[in-house]
Amino acid sequence: MRVAYFVVCLLLGIAQVSCIRDEALNAEADILTCTVPEDILKRDPIIENNKVVLMVTADADLTHQAPEFTLTPGATISPRSGTERDFTTPQSYTVTSEDGNWKKEYQVSYIVAGISTVYHFENVKDQKSTLLKYVYNILYENDSEGKWVMDWASGNAGFAFTGSGSEDPASFPTSSSEEGMVGKCVKLVTKGTGDFGEKQGMPIAAGNLFMGTFNMGNALTDPLKATKFGVPFEFVPTYLKGYYKYKAGEVYKDEKGNEVKNKKDTWDIYAIFYETDENTKTLDATDRFDHPNLISIARIEEKDRKETDEWTEFYLPFVTKPGKSVDKEKLKAGKYNVAIVFSSSIEGDYFRGAVGSTLYVDEVELIHAAE
Repeated sequence: MRVAYFVVCLLLGIAQVSCIRDEALNAEADILTCTVPEDILKRDPIIENNKVVLMVTADADLTHQAPEFTLTPGATISPRSGTERDFTTPQSYTVTSEDGNWKKEYQVSYIVAGISTVYHFENVKDQKSTLLKYVYNILYENDSEGKWVMDWASGNAGFAFTGSGSEDPASFPTSSSEEGMVGKCVKLVTKGTGDFGEKQGMPIAAGNLFMGTFNMGNALTDPLKATKFGVPFEFVPTYLKGYYKYKAGEVYKDEKGNEVKNKKDTWDIYAIFYETDENTKTLDATDRFDHPNLISIARIEEKDRKETDEWTEFYLPFVTKPGKSVDKEKLKAGKYNVAIVFSSSIEGDYFRGAVGSTLYVDEVELIHAAE
């Protein structure tokens, strides 16, 4: 057993070093920051592996935009940073490393349209690693014209780091499923994280899907802050509706991996609506229900968290926090965020739950008040 354990640790160590080396090579040709006039931005720029997304106000003149970039040391970008271009369609940039051996192409998009409010979970793409041999799904949303507007976030990237995933996307906590109420749906499964996760005090990973971003930098050191909830929303949400199926896993365990007798896992669906300001750009798992900027919350009640193998409707009202109201001018300016969150284990963010707990969600709608 000790030899086997040593081999597993050694392999995980090699995988981590390989991953770090791979990322270091790629990082030599990365965009680190993107700057545009603050008065047109609805939220901080979203910078991912090969794209930059800028959510801007409706009055922004997309035909004359000149974003400025900072890059990894020594890297260059073409066209040059600060070049004025027409962003009515996405524009491509090529970043070249200092030694000239690495190039990365970025697509930079200005998004004026707000997020969609009806979610069928039909759009899926894959995130792959040929080095570590894994594939996981990323679900995304398009606008009415078929243009990309949002990726749903999940903890799949963190799970990949444990080495427990494979080239089958269903091996990850969050995946697409063909078993939807209509077409495809999202499937969330609480998974074990293996020896690596247990040693970190993170023995399980709940399947989750949410509006926002997942910050890998905090995934191990401060996991409750890894989930950044919220995207700009220019309406006042009133209800969250959709359909679910759920089956709890057999054995509930605490964050130390110990079985908790007579405790059964359950699921969670909720949405939050809050005001942003200079100090609060997003909320995370530490403050999503009690932050002073919260305006309203819609959440499934305990009595309605049922196990069922039939598609069952949920219809959740947004309940306004006492003394809270919405400033119409700030709303129009994109100063409010909304986040919808689904989880296969209600205490999954504290690494408590039952491996095998499975939540299916489909045909979701975010209902809002008229303008």
